[in-house]
Amino acid sequence: MGPYSIGVDLGGTNLRAAAVNETGKVLERVSVPANYDAGPLDVVTEIVGVIGKVRDRLPQGTLRGVGIGVPGFIDIDAGVVVGSSNLPGFNDFPVRDEIQKHLGIPIILENDANAAALGEKWIGAGQNVKDLILLTLGTGIGGGVITDGKILHGSQGMAGEFGHMTVFPDGNPCGCGNTGCLEKHASATAIAAMGRMMHFGQEINTAEDVFNLAQAGNERAHWVFDAMGRALGIALASLINAFNFPLYLLSGGPLPAWDFFAPSMLAEVRKRSFTFARTGTRIEKALLGADAGLLGAAYLPLQETLAREEVTR
Repeated sequence: MGPYSIGVDLGGTNLRAAAVNETGKVLERVSVPANYDAGPLDVVTEIVGVIGKVRDRLPQGTLRGVGIGVPGFIDIDAGVVVGSSNLPGFNDFPVRDEIQKHLGIPIILENDANAAALGEKWIGAGQNVKDLILLTLGTGIGGGVITDGKILHGSQGMAGEFGHMTVFPDGNPCGCGNTGCLEKHASATAIAAMGRMMHFGQEINTAEDVFNLAQAGNERAHWVFDAMGRALGIALASLINAFNFPLYLLSGGPLPAWDFFAPSMLAEVRKRSFTFARTGTRIEKALLGADAGLLGAAYLPLQETLAREEVTR
């Protein structure tokens, strides 16, 4: 067996790991229930365990390293989590070094949305471009910027926090201290909240409940997705005007409602971005779904190797 790497995704409910070869083929995968409240040492033990399970199921090959997608702010150079609401007790904990100590192989930590953007660039919707932006629509809104095929981190590793772009200056209050953040108007959480405010006459708990009403023809449910689309359109127009990239991708749970929110989203972008209205700039659905972050994490240890091989060809 040839060279491969292992990607790890610290998802909300499951801890997943997959071995991936240099062509992007998944060779083996493992998923176990996550228990992030157990504390960093126990979680590290779980991560080491799933990596070991994947490695043990494969015939002898060259393991290039392990990439780990983490929800939160990451200090890439130090290999620590600077801040994450999903990983209590992890702030400033030496995650990378602790895992490396157990395994003795190179470990790379990365923000999960950045890893997802890299996965889409590698073997997803962004294969034909060098520059792209991904927005991840979920409980909040995250994002990743890929430029010249690589993740853009910014000076502190916090580039791509598009969920906290202001789309409505006097909009809904956000936990970050701002008002009118994109994620308070276009995330799955925001869709559900707007649905509850609309008083549909039935219990609304999730964005999917609002989607089902829209599918059934409920006009006010359509209003919710129109509002969501408008917020996304304002944010995307700003990103297009700032970056002039060829491709902008959306991923996450609300994607099945594309036909409901895309019309108002695209109308807003056309109105606010000369570049979008006059060029072939694309706004599309991401293709890899929940595997984007897992595959992108696996690509991290392979990326430099593949780049070197490309140069020597």
